[in-house]
This record gives sequence, structure tokens and C-alpha cells, in this order.
Amino acid sequence: MSDDLAHFHPLDPGRINTLDPVELRYWCRQLKCNETQLRQAVIKVGDHVTAVRNQLVTTAPG
Repeated sequence: MSDDLAHFHPLDPGRINTLDPVELRYWCRQLKCNETQLRQAVIKVGDHVTAVRNQLVTTAPG
């Protein structure tokens, strides 16, 4: 499988599917975080992209 995510689009762009490794890589790139940070945010606030994005911003160092 290629690491090129240029043409990948999630089936539901409003939610993060943590069971799909390609989608995880996509969202990590989009949200500028690593997989652990993404998974922790999803556990804390659910899988809605806006909630996860807000959680990542509030827990970002600096």
C-alpha cells in the first residue's frame, strides 16, 4: 500500500475512523499530530473531527 495520501478522502469527512490505518495516517497529517495524540483525543472527546481538532489545540504543548 502506498503512503501517498494525496488522493485519499475519508468516507465520512466529519468523523475519524480509528479502525482504518490509512484514515489514521490521513487525519494525523491533516491535524498535525501523531497517532497516539489522535487516539487519545478521540477517546476523550469522541470521533467528531471538530471536537478532536479542538482537543488537540487545547492539549498542544507551548
